[in-house]
Amino acid sequence: MIGARSTYNPKPAGLSERAMQTPTSGIGEIVAYARGRENLLPLWIGEGDLPTPGFVNRAASDALLAGETFYTWTQGIPELRDAITRYYERVFSARMSRENIFVTGSGMQAIVLAVNATTSPGDEIVYLSPAWPNVVAAMGVSGAKGVPMTLDFGDGRWSLDVGRLEASITPRTKALFVNTPSNPTGWTATSDDLRQLCDIARRHGLWIIADEIYAQYYYPARRAPSFLDVMTDEDSIIFANSFSKNWSMTGWRVGWVAVPRAVGQTSQNLIQYSTSGVAQFMQKGALAAIDHGDDVVQQNVERARTSRDILCEALLATNRVETLKPDGGLYAFLKIDGVADSREAARRIVDATGVGLAPGSAFGPGGQAFLRACFLRDPSQIADAAERLSYYIRGM
Repeated sequence: MIGARSTYNPKPAGLSERAMQTPTSGIGEIVAYARGRENLLPLWIGEGDLPTPGFVNRAASDALLAGETFYTWTQGIPELRDAITRYYERVFSARMSRENIFVTGSGMQAIVLAVNATTSPGDEIVYLSPAWPNVVAAMGVSGAKGVPMTLDFGDGRWSLDVGRLEASITPRTKALFVNTPSNPTGWTATSDDLRQLCDIARRHGLWIIADEIYAQYYYPARRAPSFLDVMTDEDSIIFANSFSKNWSMTGWRVGWVAVPRAVGQTSQNLIQYSTSGVAQFMQKGALAAIDHGDDVVQQNVERARTSRDILCEALLATNRVETLKPDGGLYAFLKIDGVADSREAARRIVDATGVGLAPGSAFGPGGQAFLRACFLRDPSQIADAAERLSYYIRGM
């Protein structure tokens, strides 16, 4: 009998190799190491410190109390799918129809859906590294092979060598995974980068999986350049997105994909046989967010901009940090003089300063010597973190 004092620990006989080889999160490792300490400033996770706005919560609560707790549309309620098309028109000047939009159980499920829709076991996806580790792990779980193409780092900034990316394509390559603005680097593709990527995909008959979740967290302009600005109707692109970052809804686990109509039934089937859809009352909260939350997004963006400036200016002033202010995203991916093993450095830093940073080694090739700090937090907290880190870095 298994009880509170049991030592039950069976061997995982019969589990699949793919399941057993899923990697432990390098971000989760440092969180587990230091979570719960007093005076901790946790900058390791990619979320802000503000809760979901009240009007979003009320919309979900009202729907829940009204009994909207039954099975619902697998592809998402029509009202929300229509609202997402309005969002694309409002923000990207892009015209879509309801048939292009499928609501998913998080941006993570949106990415998994895109990987499963475009690859079979043994196929390859070329992705830009350093990259959010969940993306690469999702490829492996699906049986695909993620092929990293490392961004270049020089003079404090990241850049893409498009020619080197094309050289990494093989007969097994089925898709390019492009996250812009990037988590963790902050690299943001230019319109010319995106045109060249579209050209490469056309020449080689590839899908593009476009993760543009951070598109509005772009500091030189209202939003970042998008594949929507340069693509043609013939391009094979799946857009993965989420309600998490824009509307402070990380814990809700609601996202979406925008797909060509020809992929619609396949997308619906993949949702059907994984989650069978997102709870209707949660979708009503998402509907309120996307229809009435533009001010929330802008407030979050300005909060991030202010905190980015505070953190980066303080660390650059030490003359021991090479990374300049990122143009996009929510993260400073810090290259600090003397740091070679970021896993060990993250432990030393949190022990000495109480500031939790994610080790760059968790983000794959190109990240080993970097540390990631999420700056979507109260500027006063970021100023505190910057002061602690600056003092530590100067003493290294």
